[in-house]
Amino acid sequence: MARIERFEDIEAWQSARELTRMVYEASRLEQFAKDHRFCSQIQAAAVSVMSNIAEGFESQSNKMFITCLYRAKASAGEVRSQLYVALDQEYIIPPEFETLYAQATKTSKQIAGFIRYLQRATRQGFAEE
Repeated sequence: MARIERFEDIEAWQSARELTRMVYEASRLEQFAKDHRFCSQIQAAAVSVMSNIAEGFESQSNKMFITCLYRAKASAGEVRSQLYVALDQEYIIPPEFETLYAQATKTSKQIAGFIRYLQRATRQGFAEE
């Protein structure tokens, strides 16, 4: 694995950024945007994925990084759940739901893989606890 020098180099963060962009784009749609509380909630959940990855990386501690990655993964799950609300309220149509859901799932899987990698590296003594 290539050395990661900035949180922006982390593939999961890049995917989370794309997810956030997509959520913001979808939430600009007229019906969606009118539901201010829900719109704010799903946007905050998407931003939380990115932010927790960055926060964990900047902590300079594998233990804290892994904790933040778990929070990021949980936020990705929150986005997936909220996408069902958006679909059920007809704020988005099924193809938009599928695209957004796929991006949230991809991001979640990347985070899970990164957690496993960091846990192995910590157990093997390649990273500081």
